[in-house]
Amino acid sequence: MTSYTLTVPVTFQKDGQEQTAYRRVGAVFENTKTADGEVFLSIKLDFPVAVTELVAFQSKPKDGEDGDHA
Repeated sequence: MTSYTLTVPVTFQKDGQEQTAYRRVGAVFENTKTADGEVFLSIKLDFPVAVTELVAFQSKPKDGEDGDHA
């Protein structure tokens, strides 16, 4: 099962430059394909968020995992 870290992009000024940081707000999981082969995603929020944009990054393997979530 593939998973992604769900984030909110936050822009800020540092040393006169605009930068973007990504704050985790949840996770996205790719679920087993349906009988017709369609893949669907489940989104789990860490807490209620009131934002207009969410960004998902593929999760990094935890210590001792090879990154294949079969």
